[in-house]
This record gives sequence, structure tokens and C-alpha cells, in this order.
Amino acid sequence: MRHLVISDIHSNLAALAAVLNDADSFDTLWCLGDIVGYGPDPNQCVAAIQEFEHIAVAGNHDWAALGKLSLQNFNIDARLANSWTYDELTAASRHYLESLPKVILQDDFTLTHGSPREPIWEYILDNDQAAANSDFFDTSVCLVGHTHIPVAFIYDKDQKRYRSLVPPFPGPLHLDGTRMILNPGSVGQPRDGDPRASYAILDSDTSTWEYRRVEYSIEITQERMRARNLPRRLIERLDAGR
Repeated sequence: MRHLVISDIHSNLAALAAVLNDADSFDTLWCLGDIVGYGPDPNQCVAAIQEFEHIAVAGNHDWAALGKLSLQNFNIDARLANSWTYDELTAASRHYLESLPKVILQDDFTLTHGSPREPIWEYILDNDQAAANSDFFDTSVCLVGHTHIPVAFIYDKDQKRYRSLVPPFPGPLHLDGTRMILNPGSVGQPRDGDPRASYAILDSDTSTWEYRRVEYSIEITQERMRARNLPRRLIERLDAGR
């Protein structure tokens, strides 16, 4: 089966639409959290992923938009955007986001937003943090988001440590039972210097993980953000992918 793996949509409907179109055919959609926050179209993004057979976990911005996290834990721009999102969410969107678990076990994969150790808040940014989380999942592979940076942390049995690989790769990554922590990057607000939407295709038949990027109409999202008086910095950073 082909699984479309996405994370950190952040209410960016134009980016999500580009990913769904670029991914072509897939059997299920796996979402690693932060469907909402930052961007202009929270209800539309919540509705869009429900059009597919899917599973999804909660992210910190999803919880913030529900009032389950204090906005004081966020920087001023995120605070303002989450406050706007809180007011904007429909009852149906709120009900859906409330239903999302922090962790899902699916076949030989653990799905969570931040980390298996602390699903909502912790960032896995380096090999040491990957190693510190290794005892907190029992599957071969853990899928995370949150950092907005696509990366693969792969356990080296000989060196007894994790090593990190950053795409682009020469081809798909083969899932051979080696323990890995994989991050597909962000659909709606990439932060690796590449403004294109980032996602991955997981093929369980061939046991491969393929990173992908796709351009989208950033200007459309920016225009919608301006119309909603969302913070200027959040609008401008989409151009740089930072």
C-alpha cells in the first residue's frame, strides 16, 4: 500500500492541495499533526484530509487552537495566529481536532508529532535527541513532525549510534528493519530553506520511504493571510522557507 505521509500543514490550503495533487495515487493519508495554526484556512484543511482514508495525531498548534495549551508557551506571532484560529474554528473542526490522539501505532510504525518521549512538545533536531528517544518506541520506525525539517535519523548498529541524513537522496530510503526516526518535513511552512511543500510517500509493498517537494502558489496563501490580518512575519517567512 502507498501511504501519503504529511505533517505541519498549518492551515495552508494551497500547499496541501499541491501535495495532494502531486502525490497522485495513494491508499491512505497519515498526518503527523499541526493541521492548523499560523495559516489562513484551518477549517478547510481539517475538512480536506477527512476526504481521504486517513489517520492523524495531534500537534501542539492543534492543542493550542483548542485551548488545551497556554498561548503563553508560544512566541508572539504564533500566539496571535493561534488566538485567531481558536475563534475561527467551526464546531465540526473543533470536534475533529479534539478526537486526535497523541500517538498511533500502525503496523511497524509509531506516529507522533513531536517525539515518542514527549509527543506534543519535544523537537528531535539531532542525533543525540534521536538516541534519547530510542527507548520510547518499540516499532522499527517512528514518524515525527514538529521541526518542519525533513530528515532521517538511522541507527548504526556497528557504531551503536544514530546518524542523520538530509534529503535529497539518490533514491528512496529502504526500510529494512533498521530502527529509524523519519520526519517528512512541513507541508505548509517549511523551515529548511526550501519554500516548497515537503512530504513523503511510504510504500509498504516495497518497504521504501521517498521524500518529495512540490511548488505551490505561496502568493495565494500570503494574500489570504493578509486578508485575515495574520502576523506579517508569518506571511513573509513563507517566501524563504525559514
